[in-house]
Amino acid sequence: MKNSVVFGSYVPIDSPIHRLDPRAKLMICFWYVILVFFANNLWTNLWMAVFLVGLILMTRVPLVSYWRGIKPMLWIIIFTIAVQILFSSGGHVYWHWGWMAITSGGIHQCGLIFARFVLIIISSTVLTVTTPPLQLADAVESIMQPLKFLHVPVNSIALMLSIALRFIPTIVNEVQQIMNAQRARGANFDSGNVLNRAKRLVPVLIPLFVSSFKRAEDLATAMDARGYDPDGKRTKYRVLQWHRRDSIAALCMLISTVVLAIIRIEFS
Repeated sequence: MKNSVVFGSYVPIDSPIHRLDPRAKLMICFWYVILVFFANNLWTNLWMAVFLVGLILMTRVPLVSYWRGIKPMLWIIIFTIAVQILFSSGGHVYWHWGWMAITSGGIHQCGLIFARFVLIIISSTVLTVTTPPLQLADAVESIMQPLKFLHVPVNSIALMLSIALRFIPTIVNEVQQIMNAQRARGANFDSGNVLNRAKRLVPVLIPLFVSSFKRAEDLATAMDARGYDPDGKRTKYRVLQWHRRDSIAALCMLISTVVLAIIRIEFS
């Protein structure tokens, strides 16, 4: 939980959301993300936020963890909002200078994009803090099983996903160690303009790429030594089972969809 990136960091707490089947949580997360794009006004976004707050409270995960999930994306959110508010047109003009203007239409689009960013990031964080990475990969593999008839390499995709999720916290910790080592040698990553800061990251990226490739080679050698075959038939140590609570969770998501549709029709 001390990582600056929460994605891929499972928080082992006993909660109703943790006990759900990972397939149910994955489908509900994708379902929720799709619904976010149908929320086009204040009341629909408010309903989606209320629903998400309920999920957050049910996870029993400290709220600071969700802030750590948003923090790495903060600059992207600010940049996107600034572009929308300065270059969107329509409605009443509040400020104008050259080819930049602040209008009521731009403010409306800015609010929608901000809400979508925050809701999607937090909902994804709810999924990752309540689901171990290996279970998440198993859920993806189970949901994608019908694609095997189309000769889609489902097992390979699930393997790549599980490896990626497994090593995200490791890479984040390694970046922090490299930056601390560079700071001990006199490097300063916090001063100067954006271009100078980017140039100072080169001594961090080079050893990071080298260690990542070395780790990938070691992992491939270990898998090859154990005779791993992505197309072979494999058994599961942990078998996913769909329970009644998973059906209830899906039903709650369906009810939330109906409520969103009613709110959108009433306030459109």
